[in-house]
Amino acid sequence: MNHQTVVVLDFGGQYNQLIARRVRECSVYCEVLPYQTPLSEILAKQPIGIIFTGGPNSVYAENAPQVDPSLFEAGVPVLGICYGIQLMAHTLGGHVTSPDSREYGKTHTAYNTECVLFRGLPAEGISWMSHTDYIDRLPEGFSSTAHTSACPTAAMQNPGKKLYGMQFHPEVLHSENGIAMLRNFLYEVCGAVGDWTMGDYARTAIASLREKIGNGKVLLALSGGVDSSVAAALLSKAVGNQLTCIFVDHGLMRKNEGDEVEAAFGGRDLNFVRIDASDRFLGKLSGVCDPEHKRKIIGEEFIRVFEEEAKKIGQVDFLAQGTIYPDVIESGAGEAAVIKSHHNVGGLPDHVDFKEIIEPLRLLFKDETRALGRELGLPDYLVDRQPFPGPGLAIRILGEITREKIAILQDADWIFREEIANAGLTNEIHQYFAVLTNMRSVGVMGDGRTYDYTLALRGVTTTDFMTADWARIPYEILDVISRRIVNEVRGINRIVYDITSKPPATIEWE
Repeated sequence: MNHQTVVVLDFGGQYNQLIARRVRECSVYCEVLPYQTPLSEILAKQPIGIIFTGGPNSVYAENAPQVDPSLFEAGVPVLGICYGIQLMAHTLGGHVTSPDSREYGKTHTAYNTECVLFRGLPAEGISWMSHTDYIDRLPEGFSSTAHTSACPTAAMQNPGKKLYGMQFHPEVLHSENGIAMLRNFLYEVCGAVGDWTMGDYARTAIASLREKIGNGKVLLALSGGVDSSVAAALLSKAVGNQLTCIFVDHGLMRKNEGDEVEAAFGGRDLNFVRIDASDRFLGKLSGVCDPEHKRKIIGEEFIRVFEEEAKKIGQVDFLAQGTIYPDVIESGAGEAAVIKSHHNVGGLPDHVDFKEIIEPLRLLFKDETRALGRELGLPDYLVDRQPFPGPGLAIRILGEITREKIAILQDADWIFREEIANAGLTNEIHQYFAVLTNMRSVGVMGDGRTYDYTLALRGVTTTDFMTADWARIPYEILDVISRRIVNEVRGINRIVYDITSKPPATIEWE
């Protein structure tokens, strides 16, 4: 790609992917790289700027993450955030220490508005602090540009070398004008021109796919969800009927969804094949309770089905997948923790009977994927479709999977989604679904004792699906949902609502 690029160096902080999302919101492309990335590889990307993220370590501790000091002499603007500002100060001869007082949460902060980061912004405001250590002696050539009652260096600068730092987190919405501060760094310091748009990305991606694929044939796993639908639209624009979309019905879809997918894509100008593999998948999953094991089984079976179908349709050169950026991040990279494996980035067998796997959406966050779908002319009912994991209901049924449990969850989930739509909340709640727990409890129905499953409802609001807050669904709507499910779905006698945000939880239960 020919976009200007900002590199975000990941030091293990909780908001690292949010920083990347904010940079892209400013129409500037960025990539997240582990802090161990060699300087030569970083500079090979010709970045217009580099951002150090936060992290859980103390810079003066043994084995704390470090960077090559030559980075600060490379002539590329650098912004250090939280751990990043401390690392910059420590590396360049300043001093970082652990004071008696710590700062967490919303903090009143004073800014020097002559600093380019705060130019045009109020001289005082609220910033989001999350630190134990702070800088008590600045490196030579630096000056403090912000402070709080407990932190003398809430920000610092060396304009001559284009080195800047913030002790607080500008990327979170709790920091007033934080996005504007990032924008000032990107446009006033790095010289960004704002060339990251979905229209430009679509044109670039289509041209790149045409060059890469050439006359080859492409096989795409089409689930009917947002990611695979946008991937199909993008690939069809690039290579037309060289693309075959295979919809593997593993028997773990939402109610009526298999037929809806076929209706939506069966008549389009692409090769569409529907495979009923439900018996095969459920047989492999029989007796399996561990969620990671479920994901691995489903990922491998997907590949096996694709291999078999590829042989039926002739030579296939590329396997395409709707992997997006959060899938890659959450599946772990480098020293990052594996939060959960995604079937399209983990669990692939050693031998794949294709020339290469291509992932045309791998660089995009979820909302960027939706924007690209609209750019490609996909209808809103596809672009705005509820997110649905590749393993389907397998990871929304806790414990062993049976056809009875699948039917129970399909019916309960359908009622939940229908009532959210009836209440006009589909645009306010970004993801909502039901989870069939493996817990049974005593109930009373018709003067008789029951011993049935507990169903959990999950609803969240989010902008990027990397962080999420639980949705405040009105009690009267939850009441209608609960009564309908218990009355209409056999096997459920208790409903609970999940009020946990992400983090500490994930959006999915497994």
